[in-house]
Amino acid sequence: MQFKRTPCLLGLALVATAAIAGHPQFLRAPSASLGSPKVIVRWTEVGLGSVDSVNYVASATAGARYQCVNRGNNCPAASNKADVLSDVNVGGTFAVDKNGRITGSLIIPAPPAGLACPGNQVVGVVSVVFTNITLTDVTNGVSSPTDPSALTYNAPECP
Repeated sequence: MQFKRTPCLLGLALVATAAIAGHPQFLRAPSASLGSPKVIVRWTEVGLGSVDSVNYVASATAGARYQCVNRGNNCPAASNKADVLSDVNVGGTFAVDKNGRITGSLIIPAPPAGLACPGNQVVGVVSVVFTNITLTDVTNGVSSPTDPSALTYNAPECP
């Protein structure tokens, strides 16, 4: 009678191991931090099984304000400004390690300025508000908001 139980328990152990190895999930919520003026998303995903690589997309909605400044980063007499609201995202492909895990990072940039500055002036960032920051494992259909899911970058604004 013991002989019959052993194969059954072994079979359950093998099924449980296979289920864990093929169940992609983020170890904890992906983190988001500012890197002036961009967002750095970092994560660890486990349970990736035997796949070689995984495709990710980090995304956010970003509202930005830009201004023209001179090359010394000072405000000119006439300050040209522009506001932009856009969905921004960046993708990447990462290799899975021998344990079925990926630890990675992606950088979400601020949206393009769309501002043309005259003469010796350049475009400067006044502020960017990133909301709905999310990381998606496109390969396995796993998605998670980051912690925090919103961040704000501020710099001095010309009058």
